Amino acid sequence: MSIKIEQGIRVTLYFSLKLENGNTVDSNFDGKPATFTLGDGNLLPGFEAPLVGLEAGAKGEFVIAPEHAFGQPNPENIQPLSIDNFDQETLKVGDVFSFQNGDGELPGVIAAIHADNVDVDFNHPLAGRSIIFTVDIVDVEPSSIH
Repeated sequence: MSIKIEQGIRVTLYFSLKLENGNTVDSNFDGKPATFTLGDGNLLPGFEAPLVGLEAGAKGEFVIAPEHAFGQPNPENIQPLSIDNFDQETLKVGDVFSFQNGDGELPGVIAAIHADNVDVDFNHPLAGRSIIFTVDIVDVEPSSIH
C-alpha cells in the first residue's frame, strides 16, 4: 500500500517554478531532490495544496495563482527613500538593494528615481505572477517528527 501525501508526511521531490512566459525561476531537476514535511512551513500553502493525495512516482504540473503563490503587489510596499542614501552616479531603475529591517535584511528594487527621492519596491519580486509548479515525486513516507 502506497502512502499518499497529506499533512505531516515527509516528501522528497524534484520541482521547478516557471513563469507563464517559460522562464525558470527555480528548479532542482538538475541536482538533488528536496525533502520536506508537508505543513512544516518550508513550502507556501499554495504549493502544498496540489501535492495532497499524490504518491511516490507521481508527476504533475500545476498553475499557482498569484494569491496562492507570492501574493499580489501591494502599493503600500513601495516606499520613497531619500536619494542621499544611494550612489546617484550609478543608481538605475531595476537595481536591487538589501535593506535592514527589524527581522534582518529585506530586498528592495528601485522602481523610480526622482529629484530628491527614490521609490523602492519591497514587494516580493514574483508578486502578481502566476507560477507553473512542476513536480516529480520521488518518495513519500511518514515523518519521523511528531
